[in-house]
Amino acid sequence: MPLVVAGDDRTDARRLQRLAEQGQLRRIHAGVYTDDLVQPLESIVRRELSRFRGVEVDTAGDGFFATFDGPARAVRCALEVRDAVRGLGLEIRAGVHTGECQIIGGKTGGIAVIIGSRVREQAAPGQVLATSTVRDLTAGSGLRFETQGARRLKGVPDEWQIFTAEA
Repeated sequence: MPLVVAGDDRTDARRLQRLAEQGQLRRIHAGVYTDDLVQPLESIVRRELSRFRGVEVDTAGDGFFATFDGPARAVRCALEVRDAVRGLGLEIRAGVHTGECQIIGGKTGGIAVIIGSRVREQAAPGQVLATSTVRDLTAGSGLRFETQGARRLKGVPDEWQIFTAEA
């Protein structure tokens, strides 16, 4: 099963184009490429999910959706995945939010899931972004957060304070 990589999601478009020119990726159409990194990528993500007690809920296209029993574990997992996949020449974007989830039609959903997804959309390649809720709940964990300012998140009321997370 080939991995489909969208140029604006997993890594920056210029790097993908360069890899395609070198014959390491095959261009499917504008900004979308395929390669054979799916097994090592999935292996890295699943290894880190296990390590940080994350539960894989879904994979959607080129991303993973997971839940954790604590926000610090979620942030640390995202940071470790980010660092590990760099060895594959990839950059991920991650968004972390914590809140009440709902089970809708047997799937995890609700506003907390939407917020996490919208935060990820705000991330640049290689960034792990988190909401102020995550920052506040991880006080004393050793994680560091640098403000990115207030952002409007599509389909979510109000502005949200967004932070870059680092260990």
